[in-house]
Amino acid sequence: MTDCLIVGAGPVGLTMAAELARYGVGVRLIDRAPHATETSKALVVWSRTLELMDRMGCSQAFLEAGLRAPGASIRGGGRTLGHPRFDTIASAYNFALMIPQRDTERLLAAHARAFGVEVERQVELIGFTEACDGVEARLRHANGYEETVQAPWLLGCDGAHSAVRHGLGLAFTGSAQGDDWLLTDVRLDGPGAPPPDEIATYLHRDGPCVIFPIPNGRARVVATVGKTEAGHARPDPTLAEVQALVDRRAGGDIRVSDPVWLTNFRINERKVSEYRRGRVFLAGDAAHIHSPAGGQGMNTGMQDAVNLAWKLAMVIRGMAGEGLLDSYSPERSAVGDLVLRNAGRLTDLATLSNPAAQFARNLALRFLLGLHAVRDRIATTMSEIEIAYRESPLSHGPGAGARWPPEAYAGLPPGAGGEPRFVLYAADMRRGAALTRRFPRLLEPAPRPSPERSDLVIVRPDGYVALAAREAAWDDAERYLSTLARADERGTGAIS
Repeated sequence: MTDCLIVGAGPVGLTMAAELARYGVGVRLIDRAPHATETSKALVVWSRTLELMDRMGCSQAFLEAGLRAPGASIRGGGRTLGHPRFDTIASAYNFALMIPQRDTERLLAAHARAFGVEVERQVELIGFTEACDGVEARLRHANGYEETVQAPWLLGCDGAHSAVRHGLGLAFTGSAQGDDWLLTDVRLDGPGAPPPDEIATYLHRDGPCVIFPIPNGRARVVATVGKTEAGHARPDPTLAEVQALVDRRAGGDIRVSDPVWLTNFRINERKVSEYRRGRVFLAGDAAHIHSPAGGQGMNTGMQDAVNLAWKLAMVIRGMAGEGLLDSYSPERSAVGDLVLRNAGRLTDLATLSNPAAQFARNLALRFLLGLHAVRDRIATTMSEIEIAYRESPLSHGPGAGARWPPEAYAGLPPGAGGEPRFVLYAADMRRGAALTRRFPRLLEPAPRPSPERSDLVIVRPDGYVALAAREAAWDDAERYLSTLARADERGTGAIS
């Protein structure tokens, strides 16, 4: 049975499908493209995404395929302005994992396949209508055959030109950044080449040039190349043009060769105001696109999928009421706003064109990057480990909504199937056991010892604190769980 029809089999759709299938939800995953991504596209998997992959059960495959970048360098005005490091990130994954998107999709597809999910290719969503109990979707296959599918839920993970978003009629508000950008994947040689595990940024008077390491001895070069007149398409760059640009902006001691991808792109910053309408949800680029500065776009989209999957699974399997789904849009929309804002600021800072402003920027960066606190803050922000849901309708009590330290978590074993459940941490094991018996489908069977003897904490299936209270607040915990639970004939709870 198809509980969820997922449109789009990029990293976000694959994550969504794998997580739902892991929880025993019937999914169908379609994509209109004839094959998976063949280029590198999104390159970075950050710490918080890797922590969530631990829960999914696929982090090890990514670690084996990727390249660990422990830090970055920023240069400008002929000098080094600073060396942000990632080894201060408070995570077991204190690095940027560089891995081409084609490999990310390959590994996620293999992970989804382990739960019985196969991508249906060259199948396009051409329209849908919503009823009170589901969605009727019209699909077109490569041979022209059209099919009508009934599914309780429709999930749009189909990118910036999302057919699902268009079908909802949601505005994708924002704007395009003025400059054109060059992108190429090449090999680098020469005495001026940055270390093969370093993200190197060159702030030049003509515009920024950034070099990202890629596994197997390659690197990506991204740089601004000015504005194109309206109505005119800029031709793809040549290797000679890339070499000239790198010579000018990165010092002249780097040789580029063996290109496998040469293209141009323009930065768009757009976002919907709501990620859900009725029985239809948006995730990833279908809901938000922004500057690639910081490399957080794919990570944010995959975290959208993890956030929604456990909630949908609980509702579909009758473990919680549909009110649980009301938390998805406010939680992830707030994160989307934050990421878009941070990426936009980084881009604006890097693309300053006024010489006086460039000089002031470089002077400030050299001072600030000399401070440990600033370098640590940069690393923490990039890693996304401080993303939190403090304003969420699911967050109750001081500290609720924050990431629960992964080393303190003891819930569903990594990659294991079954039902997603909350985990109770308490000092009073007797009362904790009584509460888990009261809500057997919401809570893991046994309470865990609280790290703080006076604390009572309930942690969500995605590793964020749902409720934080003092040990005496058992009535608060019971009311909270009763609000989540679905009323049934046994009277295990009711939605308030």
